[in-house]
Amino acid sequence: MTVWNFSAGPSKLPTEVLEQAAAEMLDWHGSGMSVMEMSHRGAEFTQICDEAEDDLRALLSIPDDYAVMFMQGGATAENAIVPMNLLWTREAKTADYAVMGSWSQKSYKEAVRYGDVNIAASSQEEKEIDGKVYGKFCWFPDYSDWKVNPASSYLHICTNETIGGLELFDLPDMQAIGAPEVPLALDMSSHFLSRPFDVTKTGLIYAGAQKNAGPAGVTVTIVKRDLLGKAMPHCPSAFDYANVAAERSRFNTPPTYSIYICGLVFKWLLKQGGLATIEKRNQEKAALLYAALDQSDFYHNKIYPANRSLMNVPFVLSDDNLNTEFLAQAKQRGLLGLKGHKSVGGMRASIYNAMPIDGVRALVEFLKEFEQSHG
Repeated sequence: MTVWNFSAGPSKLPTEVLEQAAAEMLDWHGSGMSVMEMSHRGAEFTQICDEAEDDLRALLSIPDDYAVMFMQGGATAENAIVPMNLLWTREAKTADYAVMGSWSQKSYKEAVRYGDVNIAASSQEEKEIDGKVYGKFCWFPDYSDWKVNPASSYLHICTNETIGGLELFDLPDMQAIGAPEVPLALDMSSHFLSRPFDVTKTGLIYAGAQKNAGPAGVTVTIVKRDLLGKAMPHCPSAFDYANVAAERSRFNTPPTYSIYICGLVFKWLLKQGGLATIEKRNQEKAALLYAALDQSDFYHNKIYPANRSLMNVPFVLSDDNLNTEFLAQAKQRGLLGLKGHKSVGGMRASIYNAMPIDGVRALVEFLKEFEQSHG
């Protein structure tokens, strides 16, 4: 039986990457060592880490005036690391946050511990759009309604809400919203590397690798170099972006094996044809799954259609009493990781880069069969 892993993260990795890692487990390129045994300052790992950075730069066309860092602590740690590094980069020492889901709400709550932080936009209330009412965190507010302080050090946005299943496809025009000097700080964890993206429109990007970039344990951080060097005095030295950037991710011992796997994933993405090719595949997968949900009265996706994520597709059954049976039968069919997050319930299918369209087809087939027998 083929197993399809729809987990939101840690999530499915490309089979080719796992096979290569398995082949190199005991002896990396004739070194006689596993990557897990290498000194993080030795020539072998230096090559691995530098190639990973170079390949990521190629994938996203990252210019030299941006530092690329492989850090630890996940996006949750970045919720503290970002304000400790960026909050004091401008004289006002204040920041703005958009709160459009569970993760951005978590980011905001952490940031207020470090200084003057305000909510610039929120979808915490229900709203009627196109004649239909959408609930809390099921829509993104129009940019015309955002209130950004032009003196802020940064505007933080989670551009893909993993739990809620919302994705921001177009970044705000900071000139149009009256804050042209405010850099964007983006949590892109669950759709990082899922499509081409212009890094130069941002001041900072961070992403936990365990969605599209690699395994848990490493966080990719991309920051414009002119924002470095103004960390708060109490920022731990290992989390000071200036220190990590200066040492090319090796200020202290980094998550070496996780970086190695990320490097293999980056090479796999380049081999596929880059992010433009990956985007087309992701659009095709999402369109197939959303069509199956929309054509049914048995399943429901509650997100405003223009804001639906291509990566994380939450849905509920018309009868919650069937949830346990649905998950049990799905598991019997090899469809794993479909249980929704505990905070929202229901189901969620995460269809990251490594999920082939055959996996989505298998899920759609099961959705139809389950509805026929239980609807």
